[in-house]
This record gives sequence, structure tokens and C-alpha cells, in this order.
Amino acid sequence: MSQQSTTFPLEFELTPSETARSSAERETILSDPGFGKHFTDHMVTIDWTVEAGWQNARVTPYGPLLLDPASSVLHYGQEIFEGMKAYRHADGSIWTFRPEKNAERLQSSARRLALPELPVADFIESIKQMIAVDGAWVPNAPETSLYLRPFMIANESFLGVRAAHKVGYYVIASPAGAYFTDGVAPVSIWLSTEYSRAGRGGTGAAKCGGNYAASLLPQREAYDNGCAQVLFLDGETGTHIDELGGMNVFFVHGTDTLVTPRLTGTILEGVTRDSIIQLARDRGMTVEERDVTVDEWRDGVASGRITEVFACGTAAVVTPIAQLKGVGFEIGSADAPAGEITMALRQELTDIQYGRLPDRHGWLMRLDAAAETEVTA
Repeated sequence: MSQQSTTFPLEFELTPSETARSSAERETILSDPGFGKHFTDHMVTIDWTVEAGWQNARVTPYGPLLLDPASSVLHYGQEIFEGMKAYRHADGSIWTFRPEKNAERLQSSARRLALPELPVADFIESIKQMIAVDGAWVPNAPETSLYLRPFMIANESFLGVRAAHKVGYYVIASPAGAYFTDGVAPVSIWLSTEYSRAGRGGTGAAKCGGNYAASLLPQREAYDNGCAQVLFLDGETGTHIDELGGMNVFFVHGTDTLVTPRLTGTILEGVTRDSIIQLARDRGMTVEERDVTVDEWRDGVASGRITEVFACGTAAVVTPIAQLKGVGFEIGSADAPAGEITMALRQELTDIQYGRLPDRHGWLMRLDAAAETEVTA
């Protein structure tokens, strides 16, 4: 599929919203944004056709999409998305975290879903364009951020079963409050044995809606059993731990080893996961990416070899896991405290994201206009 833009990099046209919220209205929302409930005044759109490639990049007022009832995405689920954040630093500047990794993962997802690959430079520019017009929506309270949702859908009006010849890429943004409003708290999670998140050769490594749709019923089962999240086993053998509904999982062995399920093609290659691995190695910890079974988890907790368990992802960053529950068993204790290593890794990662610690790996990218002044000065 064509990956090229009509012009490279793309040039964006801006149509300012005539109904943008006032500063007072915006501040009211930012005082208690929740997650995914409110949206900024603008959105990004880029079109793609098989004949012309990427074109018609624009920033427009946020509003409904006009889709034909025969649009491919509605019938065959040809869509992908990303999740990332913009952070307000103490000096008022706006930054994001490892956006090139999100861009590359979107390209990987696109290949699996037979969608066109948006060039990394255009992906990053689309995020900068959002901040250029809606940067005032980035909150400044502790642990808050502006959640960015780039996504791509097949919007060709065609009912034949083939890859679409017409696609739309979009970016919307939503202010996000602190994930843990009363401080970071360990959670209980539920082991799904009846349902799988993904199968061998499927779309598990792609960030597409179908994977999340498959998790919704077992997630409801988790809620019914007093758990905050659901954990899946691999779909092939039903013995190896895969990942949570939307988070990767880690096990701390003693004080010097971190273990996480290996990427087998059914597990999403999380940006937070990769960052945690690097920070652990920076501390001198051994990191093992390998198969992990529920029996190993049970035996490790019983023997004291597994001292901490946590999950990670963009929204919560790091979530301590106190207990795994399943039909007829429990591992760990629901009132177990958050582990020391878990919390130290979480603190270090968020300190880097919010500019409180030096960015020694070059993970941060400045998004607001002042960055352009610095580059050209």
C-alpha cells in the first residue's frame, strides 16, 4: 500500500472552531476532567486513497464524522488506534513521551490490518498541530495530562471483503484527571479461563478495537467478582499468562529480577512496558522476557520468590496488583500493600514524563510552539 504523502511532510490547513469553549468553561472542565468524557475544540484529519496516498491534512473543529452506512469499518472492523499523553511541565511547557514509538506501532498495526502506513514525521506533526491549537487544554494539576487518541479507519463505501481503498486518519484529545484520585492503590484482577484475548496469527500485537471488544465480556465478569481488571492466558495452550485487557504485566522476583511475558505476537508491545524494562536495567536489575504460568505465580508467592506484581499502560502508568482471583482460587491478598520496587519504577517514570527528573534516554519531545523557537534560535 502507498505510504507516501502528496507532499512530504504534509502541510496542515487550520479551520478554527467558531464554538470553542471560553477560558472559564475550559477551566471548569479541567478542574475535574475524569477520563475520556470531555474533548478539546479541534481535531486532526488526514485522508488517504489508494490512488493519491496521504493528502488533505487539516485541523478542524471537533465534531461528528460523516460516514456512509456502507463504510468498511462498520462491517469488517478495519481500524486501529494509539493512546498517548501530553504533559504540562512546571515551567508551563508541553511535552509528550516517546511519540516515535507510538508512530511505529501504528505503522505495525496498519500492516496487520491491511491499512496504509502513515509516515512517522506526519504522525508526530499531527500531534504538534493539535497542541498548537488546543494546548490550553493540557491541565497542570498533579498526575493530570491531555490524552491523545490518534486513530485510523477504513471509510470507503464498499461491501466487498478486501482492504479498503479509502481511509481516514484522525486525532482527538481529551483532558485526563489523575488515574488514582486517592493515591496509588493495589488492585485485584480476575483470571479469565473461558475467553482468550487473541490467538496465534491473529491481531493480538496490533492496537485495534477488536482486541478490546473481545475483552469486554470477561472484563464484566471481573467486575462481577470484585476485580478491577481481567487477565488473559495465551489462546493456544491456555497455560501462559498473556496480558490484561489493556495492560502488560510484570513480576518482581526478590529485589533484583523483573519478569514479564515475552512478546509472542499475541501481546501488545507497550511503550510503557518497554520503558519500564529500560528503567529496571538502569537500576542493575535482571529483566527476563519469557513464558510465565499461573502455577509459577502461585508457587512464587507462596515461597516468597515473587515479591511484587504490577501492570502497566499509558492510562495508569503502573498499577500494583495485590491479588489474582479465579474460579475456586486466590493468589495473594486483597489488602497487600504496593511493592517498593513497583512504586519506585512508577515514580521514576512519571518524574521523567513530567520533567521532574533528567530525560537521560531522550524520551521526551516538546510539543508547544516555544520548541520551534529554540530550534531556530
